Amino acid sequence: MSNAELWEELSLQWSNTLKRAQPDLVLKIWSTLESENFPVLSLAKLDSLQITEKLLWPTYSDEVSHQHALLLAVFINYKKNARLLQWSAFTNSTDRFSQLFRRILSLSLDISSTITSRTTCLNFISTCFRSLEQDAIRKECAPLVSIATWENLHSEGFRESQLDQHPPRRKAWRSQKKRFEAADDATKSRLRLERAWLFNMILDFIRRLDVDPATKADSTYCARFLEFLTDLVSQLPTRRYSIVLLSNMNIVSLIHISSLYRRKENSLLRDLTSLFEQFCCFEIDDTGEVQTTRDSARRQALIKLQKVALQHFERKLKVLALSNLASISNSEDLRPLLDPLSDIELEELCTLVDLRTSYPPSATIRTGRALFIESLLSMFAAHFDLHQHIQRLSVLPTEKSLYAERLVQNEVYDGSEPLSLPKLNLQYLTLTDFLWRSFQLQQAEAFYEIRKDMEIIVRKMRPQPSRDPLAGTNFAGFSKMAVPIDKPAIIDVLPPNVGETDPAHVRAEVVLDVSRLDDRTRSEWDHLKSRDTVFLLAVKPTEQTDKNSTNGTHLPDRPENHGIQCIRTAEVVQVQDEKGKPIRDQHLTNGHTPRGRTRRLLLDLDNKTFQADNLRVKTGKPDIYKSINVISRRPGRENNFKPMLEAIQSLALADARMPAWLQEVYLGYGQPSQATYPNLDDKVDKIDLLDTFLDQQHLQESFPTGILHHEGNHFPPPPYVLHLDAEALHEPASNPKKRRRRQMEVENEGQTSIKISSYQPANTGPYPVDEPKKNRIRFTSAQIQALIQASQPGLSLIVGPPGTGKTDVVTQLINILYHNFPRERILLIAHSNQALNQLFKKIIALNIDQRHLLRLGHGEGELDTEESFGKYGRVESFMENRQTLLGEVNRLAASIGASGAHGNSCETADYFNQVFIKPTWHRFWSVANSAQDASTITNAFSFHNYFANAPIPDLFPPTATAEQCREIARGCEHHINRIFTELETIRPFEILRSPRDQANHLLVKEARIVAMTSTHAAIRRSEIASLGFHYDILIMEEAAQITEIESFIPCAMQNPDTKTGELPLRRMVLVGDHLQNSPIIQNNALGDYANLEQSMFLRLIRLGVPHITLDAQGRCRPTITQLFSWRYPQLHNLPHITSQTEFARANAGFRHEFQFIDVPVYQGHGEREPTPHFIQNLGEAEYAVALFQYMRLLGYPAKSITILAAYAGQCALIRDVLDHRCRNNRLFGLPKVVSTVDKYQGRRAVFADLPGLDVASQKGNAEGRLEIVTGEMFPTQRLVDADAQSTEIYGVEHMGQYVYEMTQAKVKSMGGKIALQNGGEEDMVEEEEQDDVAEADAEIDPLHENV
Repeated sequence: MSNAELWEELSLQWSNTLKRAQPDLVLKIWSTLESENFPVLSLAKLDSLQITEKLLWPTYSDEVSHQHALLLAVFINYKKNARLLQWSAFTNSTDRFSQLFRRILSLSLDISSTITSRTTCLNFISTCFRSLEQDAIRKECAPLVSIATWENLHSEGFRESQLDQHPPRRKAWRSQKKRFEAADDATKSRLRLERAWLFNMILDFIRRLDVDPATKADSTYCARFLEFLTDLVSQLPTRRYSIVLLSNMNIVSLIHISSLYRRKENSLLRDLTSLFEQFCCFEIDDTGEVQTTRDSARRQALIKLQKVALQHFERKLKVLALSNLASISNSEDLRPLLDPLSDIELEELCTLVDLRTSYPPSATIRTGRALFIESLLSMFAAHFDLHQHIQRLSVLPTEKSLYAERLVQNEVYDGSEPLSLPKLNLQYLTLTDFLWRSFQLQQAEAFYEIRKDMEIIVRKMRPQPSRDPLAGTNFAGFSKMAVPIDKPAIIDVLPPNVGETDPAHVRAEVVLDVSRLDDRTRSEWDHLKSRDTVFLLAVKPTEQTDKNSTNGTHLPDRPENHGIQCIRTAEVVQVQDEKGKPIRDQHLTNGHTPRGRTRRLLLDLDNKTFQADNLRVKTGKPDIYKSINVISRRPGRENNFKPMLEAIQSLALADARMPAWLQEVYLGYGQPSQATYPNLDDKVDKIDLLDTFLDQQHLQESFPTGILHHEGNHFPPPPYVLHLDAEALHEPASNPKKRRRRQMEVENEGQTSIKISSYQPANTGPYPVDEPKKNRIRFTSAQIQALIQASQPGLSLIVGPPGTGKTDVVTQLINILYHNFPRERILLIAHSNQALNQLFKKIIALNIDQRHLLRLGHGEGELDTEESFGKYGRVESFMENRQTLLGEVNRLAASIGASGAHGNSCETADYFNQVFIKPTWHRFWSVANSAQDASTITNAFSFHNYFANAPIPDLFPPTATAEQCREIARGCEHHINRIFTELETIRPFEILRSPRDQANHLLVKEARIVAMTSTHAAIRRSEIASLGFHYDILIMEEAAQITEIESFIPCAMQNPDTKTGELPLRRMVLVGDHLQNSPIIQNNALGDYANLEQSMFLRLIRLGVPHITLDAQGRCRPTITQLFSWRYPQLHNLPHITSQTEFARANAGFRHEFQFIDVPVYQGHGEREPTPHFIQNLGEAEYAVALFQYMRLLGYPAKSITILAAYAGQCALIRDVLDHRCRNNRLFGLPKVVSTVDKYQGRRAVFADLPGLDVASQKGNAEGRLEIVTGEMFPTQRLVDADAQSTEIYGVEHMGQYVYEMTQAKVKSMGGKIALQNGGEEDMVEEEEQDDVAEADAEIDPLHENV
């Protein structure tokens, strides 16, 4: 019997939730799992059978067996690693969870338990310490790392010295002492366990480091414990007291001298030790009060060492005592100075400088000379310098960095062992710490992708040995991402800059033979841009290069095993033709660039690597550059790693700081709500909500629990201004008692008092073009609350479940901020070009001057608008508007009889305005303001001729009153003033002649709303900040899909304030949904272990930062909403979901509104992966296309149908099947969109097909077969709830046959002919260009030969 069958059989015993423990059943499960070392597949199967929810947790109590508790720990660990853990299922019962936690603590200390059991306990405790946002877990974990652990310090004097360093420490120490003394016996027993647990675990870990012989399980346990200690010291709340105990235990020194550490095969333990040391030596005040360096503390320690040496060991340590501090701060210099001391004298020296020299006898820890010297060196030698380390980190890969052991081991990560990588979690020690961690993880992710791409390229090129040994390597295959070359020619090497040793600049030339490339591939090489990154490879044939390593086969982790001898990185300077002329400067001839047979690439090599290679040559090793024979490239959208890493590196070295109001919350400390506007001092008293409310009823619906107050007897019409409670706004943030008292009073009253006022919108003139655009959306109460909160200074989080109008809220928020704060500038960030363009199109439709809009990045070309909103498009638009406006100035001058060339330039127009127009208006208003009748005002108006072309019968109607005439004149003045205002903003573009200068001026001075993707922000951060770009408001759409570092970089797109050193942000608004898609990480190990796929949005939610959740969806049917509404308890449907006909009627030809269909194996193949991460399933693709054909035959319009897939590879396959079966057939055509789910997120489709999604439940028959309704055409009158006879479809072949017969019948009814359309006459929308599919994968025919 297989394990799966065994688990299925055993699960029958807990098919219903049990109430009593089953010790025999639990023991059998534990024994089976333990004997097989807890295989992941078995854990996944048991978890899917709900063993935790139905058996283990409901029956848990203090009386259950140890195996029962251990199994709970195993499955909690599994759920955490699989991202399935819902802590609320356990922490809702706080007493039972506390019992389980303390049971696991006791088992972790039980030396009689197996090492596997203790590792399970340790993993459970580590999981808890990584989930400190949960109150119940924090309550259990905090005592284990509290100041009570200082009971285990080696001497009273050392403890007193630590207490003296920070007065609050002594208060905390006395408090815990009093608590212990006042406790009863049971409580004292619990407190003893808490304060001794970490100490005893450390002693056991140290003892195990020298176990002989040490098993693989021992090594794994030690690695896990070291990972746990690293987690403790990497977050301030757990570091504050534990770091003192750890340093007092000399743990780093003991690890260094241990036998396990010195074993060759334990490289993981050495890497983890190095990471642990780096966090231990982090330059931060462990009290959390201030950041500081430890230089002064180390100097004081060295001075103390010299005094002790001179006083007690003058004869032997006189050199040490009289040396300057710099000469003894290095371990290599300090070690020989300590050699003259005997073992006893070394121990005495350690005692005199307050180092621990002994351990409890029960721990059997050996001390001696090696430990004493290591401890002294650890205490006094210079430690890890983070800034120097960051400065040395490389952003450009070589074969050594790509195949570094700590990175390659990630590829086979299965969760059984830790990785030597820092993690992203709830909190960070400093911003520099966060940036340092992010750099290492981003580098690992980028290098992983590069390594995979290079391996694919080499495999496709199929290197083979040449018959002529001098001829080098032959290539029997082809990859359009690489070209064989001769060795690069080094043409220029500049000497090092002052103070440096590496060449300032190394330029090389590479000649490419492009004669055999097709036009598209040749064009891609021709269009390499300056600063694009390319890779130079030395490739030799090996046995491995001809083997397909996909579908689970793992190649050895050395570059030589893939045929790669070396890799060097270079940046493109210029692409030239065979005559040396730049390709980009040549004009197109008949739509094509001159062909030529060769191309010359000028490249800048990495100067540091080049210098290191030269030094190797001088030692007699071969010249690497003579062996290079391939140049390769990567798709542009995947090759942005260098600017991203450089941006992180520069920010880390600059010691960037967030604004004071955000700093602590961002790092994860303090009160989570302290960055939100109720706790800030610079609140806004009133907010003009403009056209947010459509009418009075809408206003009242938006505040269901509020009492609206207004001036006057009648309720005014919109627009409305919201006046916030002045007392609440200006109450000091440091007075929480008063604020809470006021909140309680309001809560007792049950309603909130809200003051509103209204005003008459300004007259904008007689021309329709001047009429402001208005909002048409009836925002819900939750959306209104989100708009009000986000309009205030501070941090705002808005959670938007599917279909709840996140984009509409962001658009209206921008409108409100734009008009309420005209001096503030907005930076708008989104994860994808699609989301940003969709948002930008809605912004354009609002009352926002297009002069102030700017869209940066390549995605601007995909923006479906009449005007271009890119930098150069905006400049061109400005210059076009200039001509139009100057024409209006000439017409205005003619209308008042002012002769002269007033419309020649913006300068002459301004002169005309100052000399003629403003005095004219001044004279008019001096008459109009005192006039009592309309005729006097009309006669005084001087611009009748100018406004004669206004599309109204009379500018001043005969029946108009004097006040109405004045209002009309104000509108006319507004129109004329706007002409001169716009010309004033255009004037700098007249002066600046360079297009680049014009574009930079637009970005820095003119644009008030600047939009870009998070990727573009990372790439251009340094360039944009160096221009002096400034913004006050950051709005981030799709924030839950952006990695944490990509969320941080937009916060630092400007230079810090020169006085405070802080980034000058006033508002930060994050909009997203952490329960939907998370950031996409290619390397699963980095996402699962290091938490790289964590977004800043999710982390802030975990920390408990207040947020507003939108609670009404208006996108899909109520039945479809039920698929995801369980994640959103407050989610409900908008009224139109049940009232509109399109939602009430059934889908023609289908039995159900939605259905999950199980597609069986097709033609002997299921899911396959021709190249890494390029997943395809031919059966599902064929089924999806057949379903599309079926819908088209029923009359569904193609523009209403969208096909979504989980993977880019499946999208490519579906497109190929559509091309093969539908493109040239007018009976079918092509669907509106074929895309991946994550790229389509936030958009809507009338009908969607989603092949390739794994589902656990289905609607319809139990077998997962499609149910269709015959004899029904689109649109149907059948209601959703109406019953209908249906037919089941059995598999792909049945569906294909059914569609074929329908097609034949349709053709027969049309006379036996179907008009074929020309290819390209109709085309589907692809969410990205072909770059979206990895270029290396695009060469594979995903359709097979039998499609």
